[in-house]
Amino acid sequence: METKVDLIIPVYHPDEKLERLIEKINSQTLKPDHVFFMQTLTGTEEDVRVREILERAGHAVVTTLEKSEFDHGGTRNRGAAMSQADYMLFMTQDAVPVDDMLIENLRRAMEASEDIATAYGRQLPDDKVGAIEHYTRQFNYPPESSTKTKADLPVLGIKTYFCSNVCAMYRRTVYEQMGGFVLHTIFNEDMIMASKVIQAGYRIAYAAEAEVVHAHRYTYREQFRRNFDLAVSQRQYREVFDGIRSESEGIRLVKKTMKYLLSKGKWYLVPDLILQSGFKFLGYRFGKKYDKLPMGIVRRFSMNPSYWNGGRYEKNSSDHNGNL
Repeated sequence: METKVDLIIPVYHPDEKLERLIEKINSQTLKPDHVFFMQTLTGTEEDVRVREILERAGHAVVTTLEKSEFDHGGTRNRGAAMSQADYMLFMTQDAVPVDDMLIENLRRAMEASEDIATAYGRQLPDDKVGAIEHYTRQFNYPPESSTKTKADLPVLGIKTYFCSNVCAMYRRTVYEQMGGFVLHTIFNEDMIMASKVIQAGYRIAYAAEAEVVHAHRYTYREQFRRNFDLAVSQRQYREVFDGIRSESEGIRLVKKTMKYLLSKGKWYLVPDLILQSGFKFLGYRFGKKYDKLPMGIVRRFSMNPSYWNGGRYEKNSSDHNGNL
């Protein structure tokens, strides 16, 4: 009996990539049994137009929610609760498959061994993001596939837990065993899940042949805010991330990127790299100390200021031990 795959995609204020994504979903060699779209409403006429686009996907199921209901982990959990498939593929609205083999290649990676709980795909840059982001994608998503286990922690450090819900497939039985994604996290629900499956003795596969185009050209301010939120999540889930080598990985990326730029004769981009790295570092350091900052400053520094509304963040600090 052939294994089944469902696709789960949160959607909010999408750009033109959504239509290309749906075209690629419809042309896959392995068709998903369902495509669960979790559409966060904007309260504008855009909502009707977006729903019409979503319904072009084969076997589409559209669930709407208010912006106040959105949660990185919780919204994905709501989609997963509707699935009875063997595998659940989570994607973002701006990740466009390179070819028609994405789902098939991810399933093949999952079926290589019963102890593989998750398989995530390779993210490639588009032509708009520039040389620095091109190399960053190559650094984080190399052309060779691999698997990771608990035994890799001393060598890989935090990269052992690296996994991205931009394009990641999960074995539903293990996902349920782990209790789903954590709730009320500002960031990193995928890496927190990855840490749980690694600690439980499962493996994570990186399927380099499963490719999507996905990259962002962040401003310096956006780099700061994104890394602030990253550090907040690591601080709030410190039982996962404390004691795991992480900052040295960032330093290694900066050094290798600089070497790459010089080798390509793009020395003039080195100041940009230094500024990007500086803003990332400052955001990360402030995020690690977020609980000592005034709330007004925290909201200004965060890429997700609505996360801090209504005391939702307080649930994280009191509930997260039970979720891991």
